[in-house]
Amino acid sequence: MARALIIDDDKMVCDSIAGVIRSMGHNQTCALNGKQGLAEARAEDFEVVFLDVRLPDGSGLDILKELQGMAYSPEVIIITGFGDPDGAELAIKNGAWDYLEKPLSVREIKLSFTRALQYFEEKRRTSSSVNLKRKGIVGESAQISACLDAVARAAGSDANVLITGETGTGKELFAWAVHHNSERANGNFVVVDCAALPETLVESVLFGHSKGAYTGADRSQEGLVKQADGGTLFLDEVGELPLSVQKSFLRVLQEHRFRPVGEKQEVKSDFRLVAATNRDLEQMAKEGKFREDLLHRLRTLIINLPPLREIPEDLEELVTYYVRKLCDKYKITIKGISPGFRDVLRSYAWPGNTRELIQALERAIVSAQDEATLFAKHLPHHIRISVARAAVGSRPGREKSLKKWGESSCDFPNLQDAREAVIADVEKQYLADLLKITGKDIRQACEISGLSRSRLYTLLKKYGL
Repeated sequence: MARALIIDDDKMVCDSIAGVIRSMGHNQTCALNGKQGLAEARAEDFEVVFLDVRLPDGSGLDILKELQGMAYSPEVIIITGFGDPDGAELAIKNGAWDYLEKPLSVREIKLSFTRALQYFEEKRRTSSSVNLKRKGIVGESAQISACLDAVARAAGSDANVLITGETGTGKELFAWAVHHNSERANGNFVVVDCAALPETLVESVLFGHSKGAYTGADRSQEGLVKQADGGTLFLDEVGELPLSVQKSFLRVLQEHRFRPVGEKQEVKSDFRLVAATNRDLEQMAKEGKFREDLLHRLRTLIINLPPLREIPEDLEELVTYYVRKLCDKYKITIKGISPGFRDVLRSYAWPGNTRELIQALERAIVSAQDEATLFAKHLPHHIRISVARAAVGSRPGREKSLKKWGESSCDFPNLQDAREAVIADVEKQYLADLLKITGKDIRQACEISGLSRSRLYTLLKKYGL
Protein backbone atom coordinates (compact mmCIF):
# COMPACT_ATOMS: atom_id res chain seq x y z
CA MET A 1 0.00 0.00 0.00
CA ALA A 2 1.49 3.32 -1.13
CA ARG A 3 1.09 6.81 0.34
CA ALA A 4 0.12 9.86 -1.71
CA LEU A 5 0.24 13.52 -0.67
CA ILE A 6 -2.04 16.03 -2.42
CA ILE A 7 -1.06 19.70 -2.12
CA ASP A 8 -3.71 22.01 -3.61
CA ASP A 9 -5.51 25.07 -2.26
CA ASP A 10 -8.79 23.89 -3.85
CA LYS A 11 -10.37 21.51 -1.32
CA MET A 12 -12.64 20.03 -3.96
CA VAL A 13 -9.63 19.06 -6.08
CA CYS A 14 -7.89 17.57 -3.04
CA ASP A 15 -10.96 15.52 -2.12
CA SER A 16 -11.44 14.33 -5.71
CA ILE A 17 -7.83 13.10 -6.11
CA ALA A 18 -7.91 11.59 -2.61
CA GLY A 19 -11.06 9.66 -3.52
CA VAL A 20 -9.40 8.18 -6.61
CA ILE A 21 -6.28 7.19 -4.67
CA ARG A 22 -8.42 5.67 -1.92
CA SER A 23 -10.41 3.64 -4.46
CA MET A 24 -7.10 2.18 -5.72
CA GLY A 25 -6.36 0.87 -2.21
CA HIS A 26 -3.71 3.42 -1.20
CA ASN A 27 -3.37 5.94 1.63
CA GLN A 28 -3.71 9.67 0.99
CA THR A 29 -3.12 12.94 2.83
CA CYS A 30 -4.27 16.42 1.77
CA ALA A 31 -2.71 19.84 2.38
CA LEU A 32 -4.23 23.17 1.33
CA ASN A 33 -1.00 25.21 1.12
CA GLY A 34 2.72 24.77 0.60
CA LYS A 35 3.72 25.19 4.25
CA GLN A 36 1.31 22.50 5.39
CA GLY A 37 2.33 20.26 2.49
CA LEU A 38 6.03 20.46 3.36
CA ALA A 39 5.24 19.78 7.02
CA GLU A 40 3.35 16.62 6.03
CA ALA A 41 6.19 15.53 3.72
CA ARG A 42 8.73 15.98 6.51
CA ALA A 43 6.58 14.10 9.03
CA GLU A 44 5.80 11.09 6.81
CA ASP A 45 7.34 9.38 3.78
CA PHE A 46 5.27 9.57 0.59
CA GLU A 47 5.88 7.72 -2.67
CA VAL A 48 3.92 10.17 -4.87
CA VAL A 49 2.96 13.84 -4.45
CA PHE A 50 0.30 15.68 -6.45
CA LEU A 51 1.41 19.32 -6.36
CA ASP A 52 -0.42 22.43 -7.55
CA VAL A 53 1.77 25.06 -9.26
CA ARG A 54 0.02 28.09 -7.81
CA LEU A 55 -0.43 27.98 -4.06
CA PRO A 56 -1.54 30.79 -1.74
CA ASP A 57 1.86 30.89 -0.04
CA GLY A 58 4.23 30.42 -2.99
CA SER A 59 5.09 28.47 -6.10
CA GLY A 60 4.71 24.71 -6.22
CA LEU A 61 7.90 24.59 -8.28
CA ASP A 62 9.88 25.86 -5.28
CA ILE A 63 8.32 23.14 -3.13
CA LEU A 64 9.24 20.62 -5.83
CA LYS A 65 12.93 21.36 -5.23
CA GLU A 66 12.55 20.75 -1.49
CA LEU A 67 10.70 17.49 -2.03
CA GLN A 68 13.46 16.27 -4.33
CA GLY A 69 16.06 16.98 -1.67
CA MET A 70 14.41 14.77 0.95
CA ALA A 71 15.96 11.41 1.83
CA TYR A 72 12.77 9.58 0.81
CA SER A 73 12.37 11.67 -2.35
CA PRO A 74 8.87 11.15 -3.81
CA GLU A 75 7.84 11.31 -7.45
CA VAL A 76 5.96 14.58 -8.06
CA ILE A 77 2.99 15.06 -10.39
CA ILE A 78 2.41 18.76 -11.09
CA ILE A 79 -1.22 19.84 -11.42
CA THR A 80 -2.50 23.26 -12.50
CA GLY A 81 -5.63 25.03 -13.61
CA PHE A 82 -3.70 27.41 -15.86
CA GLY A 83 -2.76 26.42 -19.41
CA ASP A 84 0.88 27.40 -19.05
CA PRO A 85 3.29 25.72 -21.52
CA ASP A 86 6.28 27.47 -19.91
CA GLY A 87 5.24 26.10 -16.54
CA ALA A 88 4.90 22.62 -18.01
CA GLU A 89 8.39 22.82 -19.52
CA LEU A 90 9.84 24.14 -16.27
CA ALA A 91 8.18 21.39 -14.20
CA ILE A 92 9.62 18.64 -16.39
CA LYS A 93 13.07 20.27 -16.41
CA ASN A 94 12.98 20.41 -12.62
CA GLY A 95 12.37 16.69 -12.37
CA ALA A 96 8.57 16.39 -12.08
CA TRP A 97 7.25 12.96 -13.07
CA ASP A 98 4.25 14.34 -14.97
CA TYR A 99 2.28 17.53 -15.62
CA LEU A 100 -1.53 17.38 -15.56
CA GLU A 101 -3.96 20.21 -16.32
CA LYS A 102 -7.24 20.74 -14.48
CA PRO A 103 -9.97 19.59 -14.72
CA LEU A 104 -8.45 16.15 -14.12
CA SER A 105 -10.16 12.97 -15.21
CA VAL A 106 -10.18 9.82 -13.10
CA ARG A 107 -8.32 8.02 -15.90
CA GLU A 108 -5.52 10.66 -15.93
CA ILE A 109 -5.09 10.51 -12.17
CA LYS A 110 -4.97 6.69 -12.08
CA LEU A 111 -2.61 6.38 -15.05
CA SER A 112 -0.13 9.01 -13.89
CA PHE A 113 -0.17 7.77 -10.28
CA THR A 114 0.31 4.11 -11.29
CA ARG A 115 3.25 4.91 -13.57
CA ALA A 116 4.90 7.24 -11.03
CA LEU A 117 4.52 4.61 -8.29
CA GLN A 118 5.97 1.89 -10.51
CA TYR A 119 8.98 4.07 -11.30
CA PHE A 120 9.48 5.02 -7.64
CA GLU A 121 9.47 1.39 -6.49
CA GLU A 122 11.84 0.30 -9.25
CA LYS A 123 14.19 3.18 -8.47
CA ARG A 124 14.26 2.22 -4.78
CA ARG A 125 15.02 -1.43 -5.61
CA THR A 126 17.87 -0.61 -7.95
CA SER A 127 19.43 2.25 -5.96
CA SER A 128 23.11 1.70 -5.20
CA SER A 129 24.18 1.16 -1.60
CA VAL A 130 27.67 2.44 -2.40
CA ASN A 131 28.40 5.99 -1.27
CA LEU A 132 28.95 8.39 -4.15
CA LYS A 133 32.47 9.73 -4.54
CA ARG A 134 31.94 13.50 -4.56
CA LYS A 135 35.40 14.97 -3.99
CA GLY A 136 35.22 18.77 -4.09
CA ILE A 137 31.41 18.89 -4.42
CA VAL A 138 30.12 20.75 -1.37
CA GLY A 139 26.50 21.32 -0.35
CA GLU A 140 23.41 19.51 0.89
CA SER A 141 20.68 21.70 -0.60
CA ALA A 142 17.79 20.08 -2.47
CA GLN A 143 19.21 21.28 -5.81
CA ILE A 144 22.69 19.87 -5.19
CA SER A 145 21.21 16.62 -3.88
CA ALA A 146 19.16 16.30 -7.07
CA CYS A 147 22.31 16.90 -9.14
CA LEU A 148 24.16 14.20 -7.19
CA ASP A 149 21.27 11.79 -7.80
CA ALA A 150 21.69 12.55 -11.50
CA VAL A 151 25.44 11.84 -11.21
CA ALA A 152 24.65 8.45 -9.65
CA ARG A 153 22.28 7.61 -12.51
CA ALA A 154 24.81 8.75 -15.10
CA ALA A 155 27.63 6.80 -13.48
CA GLY A 156 25.58 3.62 -13.68
CA SER A 157 25.38 3.79 -17.47
CA ASP A 158 27.59 4.63 -20.43
CA ALA A 159 25.22 7.20 -21.92
CA ASN A 160 26.33 10.66 -23.06
CA VAL A 161 25.91 13.36 -20.40
CA LEU A 162 25.36 17.10 -20.86
CA ILE A 163 26.11 19.29 -17.82
CA THR A 164 24.60 22.79 -17.98
CA GLY A 165 25.01 25.78 -15.69
CA GLU A 166 26.43 29.27 -15.41
CA THR A 167 30.16 29.92 -15.41
CA GLY A 168 31.73 28.95 -12.09
CA THR A 169 29.05 26.49 -10.93
CA GLY A 170 31.42 23.49 -10.94
CA LYS A 171 30.63 21.72 -14.20
CA GLU A 172 34.06 20.06 -14.40
CA LEU A 173 33.77 18.82 -10.80
CA PHE A 174 30.52 17.07 -11.66
CA ALA A 175 32.05 15.65 -14.84
CA TRP A 176 34.87 14.21 -12.70
CA ALA A 177 32.25 12.74 -10.35
CA VAL A 178 30.48 10.99 -13.24
CA HIS A 179 33.82 9.53 -14.36
CA HIS A 180 35.10 8.48 -10.93
CA ASN A 181 31.83 6.77 -9.99
CA SER A 182 31.59 4.85 -13.27
CA GLU A 183 33.17 1.61 -14.45
CA ARG A 184 35.63 3.75 -16.42
CA ALA A 185 37.16 5.28 -13.28
CA ASN A 186 40.52 3.60 -13.96
CA GLY A 187 40.66 5.02 -17.49
CA ASN A 188 41.80 8.49 -18.58
CA PHE A 189 39.70 11.58 -17.98
CA VAL A 190 40.59 13.76 -20.97
CA VAL A 191 39.53 17.43 -20.90
CA VAL A 192 38.94 19.30 -24.15
CA ASP A 193 38.53 23.07 -23.71
CA CYS A 194 36.45 23.80 -26.81
CA ALA A 195 36.78 27.56 -26.31
CA ALA A 196 40.59 27.31 -26.53
CA LEU A 197 40.85 25.03 -29.57
CA PRO A 198 42.79 26.72 -32.41
CA GLU A 199 40.28 26.78 -35.30
CA THR A 200 42.85 25.79 -37.92
CA LEU A 201 44.07 22.81 -35.87
CA VAL A 202 40.84 21.58 -34.25
CA GLU A 203 40.71 18.26 -36.12
CA SER A 204 44.42 17.65 -35.51
CA VAL A 205 44.03 18.26 -31.75
CA LEU A 206 40.93 16.08 -31.49
CA PHE A 207 41.74 13.28 -33.91
CA GLY A 208 45.55 13.43 -34.14
CA HIS A 209 47.75 13.58 -37.26
CA SER A 210 50.49 11.71 -39.06
CA LYS A 211 53.99 13.05 -39.62
CA GLY A 212 54.01 15.50 -42.54
CA ALA A 213 50.21 15.86 -42.59
CA TYR A 214 50.66 19.64 -42.72
CA THR A 215 53.41 22.22 -42.45
CA GLY A 216 55.00 21.92 -39.02
CA ALA A 217 53.81 18.37 -38.35
CA ASP A 218 57.30 16.97 -37.82
CA ARG A 219 56.05 13.89 -35.98
CA SER A 220 52.88 11.85 -35.55
CA GLN A 221 50.58 12.98 -32.73
CA GLU A 222 47.81 11.05 -30.99
CA GLY A 223 44.58 13.07 -30.67
CA LEU A 224 42.60 13.72 -27.51
CA VAL A 225 39.76 11.42 -28.64
CA LYS A 226 42.16 8.48 -28.83
CA GLN A 227 43.71 9.39 -25.47
CA ALA A 228 40.24 8.93 -23.94
CA ASP A 229 40.04 5.32 -25.19
CA GLY A 230 38.68 3.25 -22.30
CA GLY A 231 37.94 6.38 -20.26
CA THR A 232 35.94 9.60 -20.45
CA LEU A 233 36.18 12.47 -22.95
CA PHE A 234 35.04 15.75 -21.38
CA LEU A 235 34.11 18.51 -23.85
CA ASP A 236 34.15 21.68 -21.77
CA GLU A 237 32.16 24.62 -23.22
CA VAL A 238 30.93 22.44 -26.08
CA GLY A 239 28.88 25.39 -27.39
CA GLU A 240 32.17 26.88 -28.62
CA LEU A 241 32.94 23.87 -30.86
CA PRO A 242 33.23 25.25 -34.43
CA LEU A 243 30.37 24.34 -36.76
CA SER A 244 32.91 22.99 -39.25
CA VAL A 245 33.92 20.31 -36.74
CA GLN A 246 30.48 19.48 -35.34
CA LYS A 247 29.49 17.33 -38.31
CA SER A 248 32.63 15.20 -38.21
CA PHE A 249 32.39 14.90 -34.42
CA LEU A 250 28.79 13.69 -34.73
CA ARG A 251 30.01 10.72 -36.75
CA VAL A 252 32.70 10.01 -34.14
CA LEU A 253 29.98 9.88 -31.48
CA GLN A 254 27.92 7.48 -33.57
CA GLU A 255 30.67 5.15 -34.75
CA HIS A 256 33.51 5.71 -32.25
CA ARG A 257 35.79 5.65 -35.29
CA PHE A 258 37.72 8.50 -36.94
CA ARG A 259 40.60 9.14 -39.30
CA PRO A 260 43.59 11.15 -38.01
CA VAL A 261 44.67 14.00 -40.29
CA GLY A 262 46.93 12.61 -43.02
CA GLU A 263 46.16 8.95 -42.25
CA LYS A 264 44.42 6.50 -44.62
CA GLN A 265 43.11 4.10 -41.99
CA GLU A 266 40.45 4.81 -39.40
CA VAL A 267 41.17 4.46 -35.69
CA LYS A 268 38.81 3.22 -32.96
CA SER A 269 38.29 4.81 -29.55
CA ASP A 270 36.00 3.41 -26.86
CA PHE A 271 35.28 6.60 -24.93
CA ARG A 272 32.36 7.84 -22.85
CA LEU A 273 31.32 11.44 -23.59
CA VAL A 274 30.52 14.09 -20.99
CA ALA A 275 29.97 17.64 -22.28
CA ALA A 276 29.38 20.94 -20.47
CA THR A 277 28.13 24.37 -21.47
CA ASN A 278 27.02 27.68 -19.98
CA ARG A 279 25.11 28.53 -23.16
CA ASP A 280 21.56 27.79 -24.32
CA LEU A 281 22.26 25.13 -26.95
CA GLU A 282 18.58 24.83 -27.87
CA GLN A 283 18.46 28.51 -28.80
CA MET A 284 21.77 28.21 -30.65
CA ALA A 285 20.36 25.29 -32.63
CA LYS A 286 17.30 27.37 -33.59
CA GLU A 287 19.64 30.13 -34.78
CA GLY A 288 21.76 27.69 -36.80
CA LYS A 289 24.80 28.15 -34.56
CA PHE A 290 24.80 24.57 -33.24
CA ARG A 291 23.83 21.35 -34.98
CA GLU A 292 20.49 20.06 -33.71
CA ASP A 293 21.41 16.43 -34.43
CA LEU A 294 24.58 16.81 -32.34
CA LEU A 295 22.57 18.37 -29.51
CA HIS A 296 20.26 15.35 -29.46
CA ARG A 297 23.31 13.08 -29.15
CA LEU A 298 24.88 15.10 -26.33
CA ARG A 299 21.90 15.31 -24.01
CA THR A 300 21.00 11.67 -23.43
CA LEU A 301 21.30 12.54 -19.73
CA ILE A 302 21.26 16.13 -18.42
CA ILE A 303 22.63 17.54 -15.16
CA ASN A 304 21.59 21.17 -14.62
CA LEU A 305 23.70 22.90 -11.94
CA PRO A 306 22.13 25.75 -9.93
CA PRO A 307 23.84 29.15 -9.56
CA LEU A 308 25.13 29.99 -6.09
CA ARG A 309 22.45 32.66 -5.54
CA GLU A 310 19.76 29.93 -5.72
CA ILE A 311 21.37 27.76 -3.02
CA PRO A 312 22.15 30.23 -0.19
CA GLU A 313 21.76 27.40 2.33
CA ASP A 314 25.00 25.90 0.97
CA LEU A 315 27.04 29.11 1.34
CA GLU A 316 28.09 28.47 4.96
CA GLU A 317 29.39 24.98 4.17
CA LEU A 318 31.19 26.22 1.06
CA VAL A 319 32.93 29.00 2.99
CA THR A 320 34.03 26.64 5.79
CA TYR A 321 35.31 24.06 3.31
CA TYR A 322 37.31 26.47 1.17
CA VAL A 323 38.74 28.52 4.04
CA ARG A 324 40.12 25.29 5.50
CA LYS A 325 41.41 24.17 2.10
CA LEU A 326 43.07 27.51 1.31
CA CYS A 327 44.69 27.74 4.74
CA ASP A 328 46.14 24.26 4.15
CA LYS A 329 47.38 25.44 0.75
CA TYR A 330 49.26 28.37 2.32
CA LYS A 331 50.35 26.24 5.31
CA ILE A 332 48.83 28.59 7.87
CA THR A 333 46.58 28.10 10.88
CA ILE A 334 42.90 27.97 9.96
CA LYS A 335 41.46 31.46 10.35
CA GLY A 336 38.32 32.38 12.20
CA ILE A 337 35.42 34.08 10.42
CA SER A 338 33.77 37.20 11.83
CA PRO A 339 29.98 37.77 11.68
CA GLY A 340 30.52 40.85 9.48
CA PHE A 341 32.52 38.79 7.00
CA ARG A 342 29.66 36.29 6.75
CA ASP A 343 27.08 39.09 6.41
CA VAL A 344 28.83 40.53 3.36
CA LEU A 345 29.13 37.09 1.77
CA ARG A 346 25.39 36.47 2.28
CA SER A 347 24.45 39.87 0.83
CA TYR A 348 26.47 39.54 -2.38
CA ALA A 349 24.85 38.07 -5.52
CA TRP A 350 27.91 36.05 -6.68
CA PRO A 351 27.55 36.45 -10.46
CA GLY A 352 30.73 34.36 -10.82
CA ASN A 353 29.24 31.66 -8.58
CA THR A 354 31.46 29.27 -6.58
CA ARG A 355 34.55 30.12 -8.64
CA GLU A 356 34.21 33.79 -7.66
CA LEU A 357 33.61 32.81 -4.03
CA ILE A 358 36.85 30.77 -3.95
CA GLN A 359 38.82 33.66 -5.46
CA ALA A 360 37.32 36.10 -2.94
CA LEU A 361 38.19 33.82 -0.01
CA GLU A 362 41.74 33.36 -1.27
CA ARG A 363 42.12 37.12 -1.64
CA ALA A 364 40.80 37.61 1.92
CA ILE A 365 43.18 35.02 3.40
CA VAL A 366 46.15 36.58 1.62
CA SER A 367 45.08 40.08 2.74
CA ALA A 368 44.67 38.98 6.35
CA GLN A 369 48.29 37.72 6.48
CA ASP A 370 49.06 36.95 10.15
CA GLU A 371 45.67 38.06 11.49
CA ALA A 372 43.75 35.20 13.09
CA THR A 373 40.27 36.25 11.94
CA LEU A 374 38.78 37.20 8.57
CA PHE A 375 36.88 40.51 8.60
CA ALA A 376 34.82 42.18 5.88
CA LYS A 377 37.70 44.58 5.15
CA HIS A 378 39.76 41.62 3.89
CA LEU A 379 37.31 40.95 1.05
CA PRO A 380 37.88 42.41 -2.47
CA HIS A 381 36.74 46.01 -2.84
CA HIS A 382 34.27 45.30 -5.66
CA ILE A 383 32.32 42.91 -3.41
CA ARG A 384 32.15 45.31 -0.48
CA ILE A 385 31.23 48.22 -2.78
CA SER A 386 28.47 46.20 -4.45
CA VAL A 387 26.94 45.27 -1.09
CA ALA A 388 27.30 48.82 0.26
CA ARG A 389 25.72 50.44 -2.81
CA ALA A 390 22.78 48.03 -2.67
CA ALA A 391 22.24 48.84 1.00
CA VAL A 392 22.51 52.61 0.53
CA GLY A 393 20.33 52.57 -2.57
CA SER A 394 17.51 50.90 -0.67
CA ARG A 395 17.30 53.59 1.98
CA PRO A 396 14.45 56.06 1.44
CA GLY A 397 14.93 59.75 2.25
CA ARG A 398 13.89 60.94 5.70
CA GLU A 399 10.87 63.00 4.63
CA LYS A 400 9.66 60.28 2.30
CA SER A 401 10.14 57.73 5.08
CA LEU A 402 8.17 59.74 7.63
CA LYS A 403 5.34 60.21 5.17
CA LYS A 404 5.29 56.49 4.51
CA TRP A 405 5.56 55.26 8.11
CA GLY A 406 3.65 58.04 9.82
CA GLU A 407 4.70 60.75 12.27
CA SER A 408 3.28 59.00 15.34
CA SER A 409 5.30 56.50 17.34
CA CYS A 410 2.13 54.41 17.59
CA ASP A 411 2.08 53.94 13.83
CA PHE A 412 5.83 53.51 13.40
CA PRO A 413 6.79 49.92 12.40
CA ASN A 414 9.64 47.82 13.79
CA LEU A 415 12.87 47.63 11.76
CA GLN A 416 12.15 44.22 10.26
CA ASP A 417 8.72 45.27 8.93
CA ALA A 418 10.19 48.50 7.53
CA ARG A 419 13.02 46.65 5.79
CA GLU A 420 10.62 44.13 4.23
CA ALA A 421 8.30 46.91 3.04
CA VAL A 422 11.14 48.79 1.33
CA ILE A 423 12.46 45.63 -0.33
CA ALA A 424 8.94 44.77 -1.50
CA ASP A 425 8.52 48.23 -3.08
CA VAL A 426 11.86 47.96 -4.89
CA GLU A 427 11.17 44.41 -6.07
CA LYS A 428 7.70 45.25 -7.38
CA GLN A 429 8.91 48.32 -9.29
CA TYR A 430 11.89 46.39 -10.69
CA LEU A 431 9.67 43.56 -11.91
CA ALA A 432 7.16 45.94 -13.46
CA ASP A 433 9.95 47.72 -15.35
CA LEU A 434 11.49 44.38 -16.31
CA LEU A 435 8.24 43.16 -17.89
CA LYS A 436 7.89 46.45 -19.74
CA ILE A 437 11.36 46.49 -21.33
CA THR A 438 11.23 42.80 -22.25
CA GLY A 439 7.70 42.87 -23.62
CA LYS A 440 6.83 40.13 -21.07
CA ASP A 441 9.34 37.75 -22.69
CA ILE A 442 10.03 35.39 -19.76
CA ARG A 443 13.25 33.97 -21.21
CA GLN A 444 14.72 37.45 -21.71
CA ALA A 445 13.49 38.59 -18.30
CA CYS A 446 15.31 35.65 -16.66
CA GLU A 447 18.51 36.44 -18.54
CA ILE A 448 18.46 40.12 -17.52
CA SER A 449 17.42 39.63 -13.89
CA GLY A 450 19.48 36.52 -13.20
CA LEU A 451 16.39 34.84 -11.70
CA SER A 452 15.32 31.28 -12.41
CA ARG A 453 11.93 30.87 -14.08
CA SER A 454 10.35 29.41 -10.93
CA ARG A 455 11.63 32.30 -8.78
CA LEU A 456 10.46 34.87 -11.35
CA TYR A 457 6.98 33.31 -11.51
CA THR A 458 6.79 33.29 -7.71
CA LEU A 459 7.65 37.00 -7.46
CA LEU A 460 5.26 37.96 -10.28
CA LYS A 461 2.45 36.17 -8.49
CA LYS A 462 3.44 37.72 -5.14
CA TYR A 463 3.10 41.27 -6.53
CA GLY A 464 0.08 40.58 -8.75
CA LEU A 465 2.04 41.16 -11.97
